[in-house]
Amino acid sequence: MENIKVFSCSKSADKFTKEICDYLKIDVGQLESLKFKNDNNFVQILETVRDKDVFLIQTTEPPVNERIMELLITIDAAKRASCRRITVVLPYYIYSRSDKKDQPRIPVTAKLFAQLIEAAGADRVLTCDLHNPAIQAYFNINCDVLTGRFLLEKYFDLKNIEDKVIVATDAGSSKKAYKYAEHFGCPIALVDKRREGNDDRAIATSVIGNVKGKNALVFDDEVDTAGSIIETVEVCKKFGAKDVYVGCTHGVLSGPAIERIKNSQIKELVMTNTIPLPPEKQIDKISVVSMSELFAEAIKKINEATSVGELFE
Repeated sequence: MENIKVFSCSKSADKFTKEICDYLKIDVGQLESLKFKNDNNFVQILETVRDKDVFLIQTTEPPVNERIMELLITIDAAKRASCRRITVVLPYYIYSRSDKKDQPRIPVTAKLFAQLIEAAGADRVLTCDLHNPAIQAYFNINCDVLTGRFLLEKYFDLKNIEDKVIVATDAGSSKKAYKYAEHFGCPIALVDKRREGNDDRAIATSVIGNVKGKNALVFDDEVDTAGSIIETVEVCKKFGAKDVYVGCTHGVLSGPAIERIKNSQIKELVMTNTIPLPPEKQIDKISVVSMSELFAEAIKKINEATSVGELFE
């Protein structure tokens, strides 16, 4: 690697950035980020980045909008410091669920965020498991998308769970479930959801396929309030599943999520560290696998102008 500098855009990204830099055997880039008394943000890069390949890492520990401004201001600072290239590293893509105009008079914030990143001066984006793969096309600059699927597969391989069945949370997630089923060499089942009443809420009512006497593995790209996942777990148990494991890339875990998981019949929730898990959310049922080495390898390949896709071959 040559002329590379890796910076953390906020304190919430410090740990993830340090893990990446330790793996790459480089020092974490030095910058100062603070807030004035008038609530304005200020960023100063404390070392030269002229003609350097700069990587800016930002995670999404709340407040989310604060993280966005920190990122945009840091991009502008790096651009004005005459760096050669700026790659924004977003382990979790902020506003990824606001990805389409499915109601009257609403924004497509995922695209707006992409436009803001470009307008600030970024040359490339590196992210992971987008809620909607189409978000990659919102950018006019290169956007590389990693996946946590292989890490989750490896984790469950090591657990040697017998009598597995992969359960798709709905019809939309069946394609993803088939990939996991192919890897584990096990059958697949699908939770059937029906709409009841006028609140437009889908209720899980039955399972298509056989889960009786089997250990169910449920995978999703993210777990937010955990309502949908808990519903899936309860239906699996209702139809005779033994233990139910859940795997996800992004543990958003907002609102009542932790309380729901704690009181649920989930055997174990396994997620990656794309979003920091604060101490108050660390419970026995949650296990975390690190994505930092995968991101580090991707950063190395971008810097050396080799194929990021080789990581998954």
